[in-house]
Amino acid sequence: MKNGNEQAHQQALELFRACTPLFQALGDSVRQDIILLLAQHESLNVNQIAEQSPMSRPTISHHLKILREVGLVTVERRATENYYSLQLDHSLDKLRDLMKAVEEC
Repeated sequence: MKNGNEQAHQQALELFRACTPLFQALGDSVRQDIILLLAQHESLNVNQIAEQSPMSRPTISHHLKILREVGLVTVERRATENYYSLQLDHSLDKLRDLMKAVEEC
């Protein structure tokens, strides 16, 4: 029985570590603001996001890159502009898996 508990613990630990980049991305207030803004719109470009933020365009771009890297945001090229959209499905699935594994421990 202990072996099963150890396996469950190990699986939860691996899932937790896999979610760490997501937690780090969500831990920044600027990125939280961007996520909430994108949640209100289908998609926005950097200029549209910067217009609604006290941060500069380069700062917004930096934070969008981080959000993109962890899979919270997708980008679509339209003519000369990149439009960013919120993409939560994969991240929510990872968090659900983590919570299920933790509950099973």
